[in-house]
Amino acid sequence: MELNLNGKRALVGGSTQGIGKAVAMELASLGADITLIARNENTLKSVCKELPSAQGQHHHYIIADFTEPELLKTALTDYLEKGNTINILVNNTGGPPGGPVAVAQTNEFEAAFRQHLICNHILATSCINGMKQSGYGRIINIISTSVKQPLKGLGVSNTVRAAVANWSKTLATELAPFGITVNNVLPGATKTQRLTSLIESKSSKTGKSVADLEKEMIAEIPMGRFAFAEEIASAVSFLASPVASYITGINVPVDGGRTGCL
Repeated sequence: MELNLNGKRALVGGSTQGIGKAVAMELASLGADITLIARNENTLKSVCKELPSAQGQHHHYIIADFTEPELLKTALTDYLEKGNTINILVNNTGGPPGGPVAVAQTNEFEAAFRQHLICNHILATSCINGMKQSGYGRIINIISTSVKQPLKGLGVSNTVRAAVANWSKTLATELAPFGITVNNVLPGATKTQRLTSLIESKSSKTGKSVADLEKEMIAEIPMGRFAFAEEIASAVSFLASPVASYITGINVPVDGGRTGCL
């Protein structure tokens, strides 16, 4: 299969660490020009220098905080008005804090809704016209396997992720006539800072050791290990490529078989 992304520009959210950084690195290795988006300029500069550029790519970055959607919209608008066209959009940002849904405060739902669905919508709707004009469009949302099977102790996340999944499916139907695909990648437990934070938080609340909690989680995964961020990036890269042109509106779990439903 030809996964060449030469001449395509990809905008990758949350791309200074974890899954987002792995996605940016993989897309760049396939020839894409990358635009990173995150809130820390020093880290953005550092990651930008790490990105592969052997095929003559020019990598950029946008400084934006997903907790402030209007500022994100302004920053992205300024970037696009300079003549930059986004062909591939990867929506990705850190998940909400863990905790039972029954004790969650309404402001937690509101914050997560803004950070995930509203920011995803701003990014997608800002990029759609450029995708139509360029004749190439891929929107890929990094969500969670919780859209198929809610995860214990992640009440706010389960709720908001489901909203993003249904937004994505609706958008996929509307954009299909233009050849723009919209798909979701659903990571399982992946070796990132978020996973470490969730385990450490649970450890402090339950008194169980981090090592024991990791063993319990791994025991639920048929493949017997956590995912690497690069494995999530591989799924994203396939969906971003020309060979995935007839795949749209789907959820792709990358979870080692953990999710107990099709």
